[in-house]
Amino acid sequence: MNNYKVAVIPGDGIGVDVIKAAWQVLELSAAKHHFSLQGEWFPWSCDYYLEHGEMMPEDGIATLRQFNAILLGAVGWPQRVPDNVSLHGLLLPIRKQFDLFANVRPHRLLPGVRGPLREENFDILCIRENTEGEYSGAGGRIHQGTPQEVAVETSIFTRQGVERILRYGFEAARQRSGRLASVTKSNAQKYTMVMWDEITDEIAKEYPDVKVTRYHIDAIAARFVMQPESLDVVVASNLFGDILTDLGAAIQGGLGYAASANLNPDPAMPSMFEPVHGSAPDIAGQNIANPLAAIWSGALMLEHLGEQAAAQGIMQALERVTAEIPLNQTQSTAAITDAVLRLI
Repeated sequence: MNNYKVAVIPGDGIGVDVIKAAWQVLELSAAKHHFSLQGEWFPWSCDYYLEHGEMMPEDGIATLRQFNAILLGAVGWPQRVPDNVSLHGLLLPIRKQFDLFANVRPHRLLPGVRGPLREENFDILCIRENTEGEYSGAGGRIHQGTPQEVAVETSIFTRQGVERILRYGFEAARQRSGRLASVTKSNAQKYTMVMWDEITDEIAKEYPDVKVTRYHIDAIAARFVMQPESLDVVVASNLFGDILTDLGAAIQGGLGYAASANLNPDPAMPSMFEPVHGSAPDIAGQNIANPLAAIWSGALMLEHLGEQAAAQGIMQALERVTAEIPLNQTQSTAAITDAVLRLI
């Protein structure tokens, strides 16, 4: 029997609520499909920061390295800890230290869910570069607080980083419909995005079976709204992908459906799975947070670990729940979770 060690970090706000729900589903699915999930829970959060002065211990990365995967709830409580402290103290170090370069987010309407724009279905897989680009963290500020203050934020695009995320996108497109949308802005960003386009063209020669369409970020943002059914696999830089995936979550019914995987294909590195709806401190602990994004993220984790049948079983249960329960009306976290458990 396969046994997987999972580091569980509920984090802040509703992260605690939805990860508890997702873990119930994962444990039941593991029992049904005859594998074992060994979860170890870590209290790293803004509460932990206020008590210890750090978002996670100094040996946190070394601790996480021992696990097969990481399940994260949410990070952030800006009324108590500045977002730049919480994000750079927990989430970003995990992504960068384990080189989780591919952020993968599925966007489609689950049965029974009405999007805010249209009822026609679409199925978009967004692949976002996750470790460099516009979020590299290179830059600084000088003459702070004076009229001469200057702030510089430098985007860093490496050939290795651009090539591997584009190749990941091409491989995903090959496995799906054979269509890839590459997001650029090379008419305005004449160095980083021109290089992105050049590398796209180079790699495209290796994938004659994949049709590549180049979109400027503003044009594809409009397409997400007006013609989402025309898109399949979308690959983008860190910033562009960040924006598009929140737009994708909006058109699929809201952030309560926003699942994600932060992936490194190297099995020696633990990939991280998280709902990306944020911590929503105002509704934390009230049993009203939608747990479906967290449960969907758990299914992505099982898929990554090779437990395809269990992942598919969770998704089938999710689809039956959304088809049968009017989620556009208020449903409790527990009620939705119990419905998924019954169907599994």
